[in-house]
Amino acid sequence: MSDIRIARRAQRIEPFYVMEVAKAAAAMAQQVAHTAEPMIFLNIGEPDFTAPPLVQQAAARVIRDGNTQYTQATGLQPLRERISDWYATRFQADVAPGRIIITAGASAALQLACLALIEAGDEILMPDPSYPCNRHFVSAADGNAVLLPTTAEERFQLSSAKVQAAWTDKTRGVLLASPSNPTGTSIAPEELRRIHEFVHSRGGITLIDEIYLGLSYEAHFGQTALAMEGGLGESIISINSFSKYFNMTGWRLGWLVVPEALAPVIERIAQNLFICPSTVAQHAALACFEPDSLSEYERRRAEFKARRDYFIPELNRLGLTVPVMPDGAFYAYADCTDAAARLGVSGSWDFSFELMKRAHLAVTPGRDFGTMAPEQYVRFSTANSMAQLKEAVARLEAVLG
Repeated sequence: MSDIRIARRAQRIEPFYVMEVAKAAAAMAQQVAHTAEPMIFLNIGEPDFTAPPLVQQAAARVIRDGNTQYTQATGLQPLRERISDWYATRFQADVAPGRIIITAGASAALQLACLALIEAGDEILMPDPSYPCNRHFVSAADGNAVLLPTTAEERFQLSSAKVQAAWTDKTRGVLLASPSNPTGTSIAPEELRRIHEFVHSRGGITLIDEIYLGLSYEAHFGQTALAMEGGLGESIISINSFSKYFNMTGWRLGWLVVPEALAPVIERIAQNLFICPSTVAQHAALACFEPDSLSEYERRRAEFKARRDYFIPELNRLGLTVPVMPDGAFYAYADCTDAAARLGVSGSWDFSFELMKRAHLAVTPGRDFGTMAPEQYVRFSTANSMAQLKEAVARLEAVLG
């Protein structure tokens, strides 16, 4: 195998460190499974809820009926229409079904957007910290992700001033996420508008990852960029997913909203690279928008908010300071400097493994999320039951003193 020449684009893809931590946690979990303190996983960003009954029933029905042939590359038209209706009712945003492309997860949506819009050497401005895979989609399209350090005062998001200061002749646009992974914080709507107005004035592109948008807890932040007034929302490129709010992680289904002129280009690429998203998953997703399903999703959103409201004050009390209260998603980005010192270690990586060993708690060190003080922060996921979160707090208190 040593004589196989690996492409440079593959070599640019950095390790996904959260998976290394997950493997170590899984191995230890087997060892402690039958003890008084089995492993609690606060490291993976996956809801503990799964698809609600109507979605499961729809999937079973489509398989039973044999309705599993290819769909159009852009997805089932009724599904595109239901997503359009959801934008109108939930966000008061007018998004035509023709702008919506159904994809094999948000990952495929971001890949399609990057392949359609990024030339070799183009630079895309992104906040640091941010979700690591997003910058690798830019890299896979032969672009260069430029990470701009952000602060808690900026909600760990880009500002218009920073975008303008970093813009060069090589800059193609920005890739944002609101709410963000790992911080759970959103861009203030007025700041997002200023960013997009500037980018648009320079002929650039604004891509925004909105996969956690359904899990917003504060009205001021819980608005899609697609609703931007003055026609600006029509030039936004939004990535979304059925994984988080709709609890369909392993179904691998998402969507992309693009300007009308870009839709045929995306369709052509999707036809060649993906054929179509999963037919079974698409038919099942139609049931996400039934009234009973939406009621259940809203009940679950309230549960996620209750977990946030309990867990983050407890982290702050224990010295794992969360500098900005998340307004969405299910994450807490906590400063572990003091807590690590109390355990006799330094940095988030060693702290994570020490916590795993002493308390049987798995968390994610900051190494994945960029270069802005990754050793200072760990990410906790609150996508666990309240009982598990309370047990996690008890264990943290026991080991931290």
